[in-house]
Order: sequence, then structure tokens, then C-alpha cells
Amino acid sequence: MNKNRYPKLVVDLKKLQHNIDRVLVNCQDQGVEVAGVIKGCSGLPECAKLMAQEGCRFIASSRLDQIEAVRNYGVQADFMLIRVPMLSEAADVVRLTEISLNSEAKVLRALNHQAGLQDKQHKVILMVDLGDLREGFWDREELMEAALCVENNMHNLELAGVGTNLGCYGGIDATVEKLNELVECAEAIEEKIGRELEFVAGGSTTSYPRVLEKNMPRRINLLRIGEAMLLARDLQDFWGCDMSDMHRDVFTLQAEVIEAREKPTYPVGKIMYDAFERKPEFEDRGIRKRALIALGRADFAFPDMLIPRDKNIQILGASSDHTILDVQDCQREYKVGDIIEFDLCYSTIVYVTNSPNVDIVYV
Repeated sequence: MNKNRYPKLVVDLKKLQHNIDRVLVNCQDQGVEVAGVIKGCSGLPECAKLMAQEGCRFIASSRLDQIEAVRNYGVQADFMLIRVPMLSEAADVVRLTEISLNSEAKVLRALNHQAGLQDKQHKVILMVDLGDLREGFWDREELMEAALCVENNMHNLELAGVGTNLGCYGGIDATVEKLNELVECAEAIEEKIGRELEFVAGGSTTSYPRVLEKNMPRRINLLRIGEAMLLARDLQDFWGCDMSDMHRDVFTLQAEVIEAREKPTYPVGKIMYDAFERKPEFEDRGIRKRALIALGRADFAFPDMLIPRDKNIQILGASSDHTILDVQDCQREYKVGDIIEFDLCYSTIVYVTNSPNVDIVYV
């Protein structure tokens, strides 16, 4: 590999290990196990390996191809599918994972059938929609019917628990009251089946504030956490959580300057539509120093969500393969061949780690 090839994503494994350990310790103090979610970094096997080594109960992803790649890499773990399965992938769900999240009776029947064919016992968590309006049973009677059907009639499936998702679509806060609704669902099912469920899965990183504030309902014993370990950014920036004991720079995106010169800030000519079929708007700030880097929307999708390490850099915009930066106010005089570094947020890391144009190196 050409070490001088850019753009490049540098992954600091020691910092990631620290973040994983902090989350695990905090959760263990509250009696909560962790499914380490790798979908945010597109299933990078080295990240999955660390999560497994440090003690995550499951390695989890929404994509079976990521789970298969991590398995083939040699990571030893129990695997969880966290996007409710497609009917067409039931055989692969049973083949590749030990447990899956579910919300459809027809898919549960298919999983039961495939588990029988493969001579396996597959665990399922039934998802409950508490108002975020993504996946999950909305009608509690339907939830109970599904639970009893799995428990009594689907002998190749194990009803492992109930779970929920909050904050990903509807933006609903994972409050103590919301999570207690999930506990009530679990206890209603337990009363009917005559045993305790293994898992009451209280959501994802958006539920982690309950751990930090030490007010997680007692019965919640599993969280699916990715962003809080990978980036540790959203909870501080949007929820006001103190994440000062976490590294927010596990991932460093590096891009090379391919042009540096002064230019007008307002385009000259009739403004029509850009490469993404939008009519852009500009502020005329006169002639300013700009740097062009060899990185574009095809690599990170959202230019306004890149975070320059040099706080004096302003991101003006991007096309597919170019990003335009205002460097007028920078103390450093950027020139062609220089490397500019960026931090990532969840919205950008998903694309960067999935871009064939970006080399990934580990330190």
C-alpha cells in the first residue's frame, strides 16, 4: 500500500479501545450488557475485533454482508442482526447470526423454518414501537400473540426478549418513562409464558444517557451501542452529556490540497444548477484564499458535517470529487500537497468508511 496515498482515514485503535472500555464499565455498573454496533463504521473488522475482545456481549450490524465479512476475518463473537430481517434473507440470518430483532410474524415463521433446516436454535428479540415510529409491534395484543406463538409453537426459535428503538426516526427521547413502558411489556409477556426473559433491550446510543445519569430502569439489561464508542460526539453535542472521558478523535480523515489560490467568492455568470440539481446561493465576500482538496460528496455526502481540525477553515461546498475550503483566516499558509485533517460525525463516517476512494489505515 502506498502510505502517501490520499484521501486517507486513520483509525486510532488505542483510543477506540479506551472508548469501548469506558462504555462497558459504565454499563456494567448499571447491570447492562452491550451489543457493539459496527454499522456506523461500515463493519470495519478491526473495530469489530476490538469490541469482541473487550467484552461486548454481541457484535451487531444492520447488514449481513458486514457480519459475514467480520466472521470471515476471524472475529470470535456472537452476532446480532439489528435491522429487522428481510423475508428473503431468513436463511442467511440463521446462518450468520445467533440473534435477531424482529417485528413480523411471517418472518418469524421463516426463521423458525430455516433454523430447523440448519439444525440450529436461533434467538429472537421482539421489537416494541414506543412512539419513534420505525420498526416494532405497535399493538400490544399483537405483540403478546407473537410472543406466545414463538414460545409455544416455534420450536427452533428462542424468545430471548423484547426491545425497542428510540431517537433514530421520530427523535423520541429515551426517558425513564419510555423505557419503563418496555419493561411493562416484558413483564406482561413473562407473566404469560411463566419465565423471565433473557433480555430487555432498551435501545441504542440514544439510551446511554440513562446509564450516565444512573437512572436506567432496573430490568433494562442490554443496549446496542456504536456511535458512543466510535465517535463519542452526538451525546455531547445534542444531548448535553459529559463525554470528557472519551476520545472524540478515534477517526481522522486526511485529504490533500490540489489547488490553492485567491478567487472571487461569488460566481461570475448566470447561476443555474449545480452537479446535484440544486440552485446554489452565495455570499459575496470579495477575493479570498481558497484551497481545493481531492475529496467530495461521493466520499462523505454532507460537506456541512465535516469538521476541520483547523478551526479557521470554512467549508464552502463540494461537488462529487472536490471540496472547496476558505482558508483566508488560517494562520497556516496552505499550499498544494499539504494535508488537511478532519473529524467526522455519524452522518459522515458511514459514507467515508464505505468509500473505495478512501484508504483506511490503523495505528
